[in-house]
Amino acid sequence: MNYTQKKIENHVRKIRKEIGHEDSEINIKNIIFNENISENKNTKNISNNRNDNSELWIITKDRSDKSIIIGKGGWVVGRLKEELGIGKIHVESYSDYILKKYKMELSLDKVNSFIRDQKEIAIKEGLEWNSDKSNGLINLKNLLEEKINNIYNFDFNKFINNLEISEFNKENKHQCIVALSGGVDSSFSLIIAKYLNFNPIAITVDPGTIILPKQFKNNINKLCNKLNVKHKFIKVDYSDVIDGSLSKGKFHPCGQCSSKTGETLFKYGLDNKIPIVIFGDMLSTGSQCITKNRTFDTENNVKNLYRLNLPATLAISKQEIKQVTSNYDLTKIGGFGCPLLFEVHKKYPYMRKFSIQRILRETRSGALEPGEALDLIWSFNKVKHY
Repeated sequence: MNYTQKKIENHVRKIRKEIGHEDSEINIKNIIFNENISENKNTKNISNNRNDNSELWIITKDRSDKSIIIGKGGWVVGRLKEELGIGKIHVESYSDYILKKYKMELSLDKVNSFIRDQKEIAIKEGLEWNSDKSNGLINLKNLLEEKINNIYNFDFNKFINNLEISEFNKENKHQCIVALSGGVDSSFSLIIAKYLNFNPIAITVDPGTIILPKQFKNNINKLCNKLNVKHKFIKVDYSDVIDGSLSKGKFHPCGQCSSKTGETLFKYGLDNKIPIVIFGDMLSTGSQCITKNRTFDTENNVKNLYRLNLPATLAISKQEIKQVTSNYDLTKIGGFGCPLLFEVHKKYPYMRKFSIQRILRETRSGALEPGEALDLIWSFNKVKHY
């Protein structure tokens, strides 16, 4: 038996009635069914046969309509999945897609502008410039275009599987540095940078175990080995950050820590003539996804390096990030932030306000779902997870 969009609306209505939910209007804008995820076969007719490798995307008109289909505690969509015999059901709102698409279009404009500028600089300085798939920026542009054109159900894993990684023989041909902390966001950034042919070098700033615990180092080593990416730990003294935030409670540590990490990475980029540093930040999106870092070399000449926030460029969600990193057997580390932040929250509870503000910024941008944000905020009150 085949299901039309109308029949799915009726099915949702039936389930809501059976489990005691109030009668509500069901508004579905579109449905997309992938019968076999690996083969990417799409249709709007849905078979009632059991298929654990199938997925259904339900696109609602707005977030309130999304809540109606999910139901309290996810009961409605859970029953729908079982009764239709479908492996996965994703419910998303069209209003969120409009915003995500707009952000990616702004990112694409920025990337195109950046490519033009870098090409002009290369020609002016007599350097080689490739406009083919050996250029990571060209591949990033192509990725954005494909993601925009497949806004509902773009699959990073399928995209990655179709890419060919160029082999670089010269040690100095790194197109970018990736700031690698061992968390899922920076791990995602390294994976994508590798497959986009940036030939990245991963750099980890190591302030000690209170900021970079063993679990993160294990993830770093495991990922770099699996990707065959060159990696370097750089020891840096963060005693002023630790003293000011934990011993004295003068400031929240994340801002100071981020600044010192950025300074270290840009210095490495300057010393090694690598102009792009990729970070795993989910903000800022759109036209601010690539920013210029103006610095000076040893002879006091102005040099421009660039910060590229890769997840922000792709307007990606935490769920999409985890779908990619789950293929690399990385240790899952719960909670929010590092051990230093945990201890600062514990000793100075008012500092939690600034962490919550950061979580809310990512939630407003669509990078985090409200439920994910709530879990992170609740983690402030849980036991130490390191």
